[in-house]
Amino acid sequence: MATALHQARFNAVIRELLADGARHVADLGCGRGELLQRLREHRQFTRLIGVDTDIRALARARMVLGIDLLRPDPDLHVCLHSFTDAMWPIPRVDAGVMLETIEHVDPGHLPQVEQAVFGRLRPRMLVMTTPNREYNRLHGLSPGQRRRPDHRFEWTRAQFQQWCTGVAQRQRYQVRFAGIGPSHPAFGSSSQLARFSIAA
Repeated sequence: MATALHQARFNAVIRELLADGARHVADLGCGRGELLQRLREHRQFTRLIGVDTDIRALARARMVLGIDLLRPDPDLHVCLHSFTDAMWPIPRVDAGVMLETIEHVDPGHLPQVEQAVFGRLRPRMLVMTTPNREYNRLHGLSPGQRRRPDHRFEWTRAQFQQWCTGVAQRQRYQVRFAGIGPSHPAFGSSSQLARFSIAA
């Protein structure tokens, strides 16, 4: 189930990016570069950038993506950076992705994430996914137990939608929501997705 859900998240994000027509994409919290590998398979994406705070994960990403530090490619690279820091070392992009990353942020730092990502980097569109806490019982977790020990929090659908709606209003974006994975009538889907786009 975990593998199927993992693939479903990738597929959902890529569908949104393709439908948007995005060409320059930043994966914020790229880890070992799995999403970037999949994005490379689509000709639409002409510049791909990965950002992460984990040096070892970035080293792995460079290896799997074939990035040569001695001959840098401006259209495919990864860099060490926190998306709570508004001083971005990357050029402007059409789209951003935060794939199962927001839950790793200390809740007290969420305002910095909002200002750095939506205020300063300000991609035309951004896709964010995060676990749905309501669904955890269907994964066999105890009340209050998180899916991973490094998750700083996990939101219910209502909490996620409230935060995203507030960000959209403050930063002049529109946002819509969807579930990822099989849907339970009471608990929703295992992962939840928000698609932000700059308001016309």
